[in-house]
Amino acid sequence: MFSLPMSDRPQPFSPQTAAKSSRLRGATVTASVCPYCAVGCGQLIYTKGGQLIDIEGDPRSPISEGTLCPKGANAFQLAVNPHRVTQVLYRAPYSDRWEPKPLDWAVAQIARRVKAARDRELAAGGTAVKSFGTLGGATLDIEENYLIKKLFTGGLGVLPVENQARI
Repeated sequence: MFSLPMSDRPQPFSPQTAAKSSRLRGATVTASVCPYCAVGCGQLIYTKGGQLIDIEGDPRSPISEGTLCPKGANAFQLAVNPHRVTQVLYRAPYSDRWEPKPLDWAVAQIARRVKAARDRELAAGGTAVKSFGTLGGATLDIEENYLIKKLFTGGLGVLPVENQARI
């Protein structure tokens, strides 16, 4: 057997390649749970300087052992997508055009209108609110549905609350 002298031969990579390192080096790692269903797959959230830089499956998770479904694997792209909606479009009554409004404004409007509907119902002698509804999405897990039900029944006095997993 023979060996080649390493000092006389050029290296198979450039000095620039040798100087590179993983983009995750020096990042803060936070263990989390995927928000997209009630399974609870573990995720590792990587941040640097307060900015999200990556989301991966947690290999220590007994549920998923580091693997993620397509929705969980896409969590990073959903969070940092430059096309992500960060404001709402609002059309005032009798207006012919939509106006962009900040999310904080929209949340305050919804809270004000829900309270007004509740107050109208109770002022009319009712004991429960029956004049509004909500529509959730596939990203709600069982715990979020539980809290929403508690908010509507205990906090707002809504009687009929229905949760349906799939249509």
